[in-house]
Amino acid sequence: MSIIKSRSKIASDWLVDRTIRAALWSMLRLPFDARRGLMAFLMTRIVAPLGGFRTRIRENLALVCPDLPEAEVRRMEIAVPQSIGRTLAELYSGSEFVARVAREPLQGAGVAALEQAHRDGRPVLLVTGHLGNYDAIRGGLIARGYRVGGLYRPMDNAFFNSHYVAAISRIGTPLFPRGRKGLADMVRFLRGGGMVGVVLDQAMGDGAPLRFFGHEALTSLSPAEMALRYDALIVPTYGLRRPDGGFDMVIEAPIPHSTAPEMTQALNDSLEAQVRAHMDQWLWTHRRWKMTNRV
Repeated sequence: MSIIKSRSKIASDWLVDRTIRAALWSMLRLPFDARRGLMAFLMTRIVAPLGGFRTRIRENLALVCPDLPEAEVRRMEIAVPQSIGRTLAELYSGSEFVARVAREPLQGAGVAALEQAHRDGRPVLLVTGHLGNYDAIRGGLIARGYRVGGLYRPMDNAFFNSHYVAAISRIGTPLFPRGRKGLADMVRFLRGGGMVGVVLDQAMGDGAPLRFFGHEALTSLSPAEMALRYDALIVPTYGLRRPDGGFDMVIEAPIPHSTAPEMTQALNDSLEAQVRAHMDQWLWTHRRWKMTNRV
């Protein structure tokens, strides 16, 4: 029975990947801004209904923002998949995406500290979430000559993962997959004075139950623990989309070193504040509050 299920999953993953590849092939025939528009349309009209995105968005909003007006919930059901589609188009656009973020100025209270760390060769953890485009800061800093790697979680769909990793590699390398070898390589890079981009807002089975939008969410302490162990700067960063198609490249003040749980809670608080200010740019489709709503 397990063999049949395994074969069925492989076949399903292959079919999904073929569909995605066809959409990506069509998208890449278009200019950069038109690509984003097409993928926003396809994600909203086709992928979101088939994937149950609207139900997940509605459930998560009901949990953490129960007073949100119904009209705003309905808007979010459309706007969030649009943002996901734009992000996918950007990640697969390589040089065009990097060119767009490279010309955006860095802004925020942490810019001077980040520039000083770059000059000094001090390790830096650039912590973000699935908000706006989570690879904008990495691409923008690499274009400026910074040594920036990225930690990523391999996709469950191996067919999709192969070309996804190839796509984000065109934004910049090195990239480190989660897992023993990837983490070991990342630590060596970090200890050598590199900067590493980390996406923190994924539910981790071994994470600490910290607060996010007023509810417990399993959150990895690893970035804070590495910052303490290797005397690394740990900085909240965000690539926030503007209506004109550009990005606000936000570098917040570094999180002061204290304890790993306290530092990680500060990172959660930073992300929550940014999400509240840009609600439709966050990934409301994922299972962030597994401990609470069991979705």
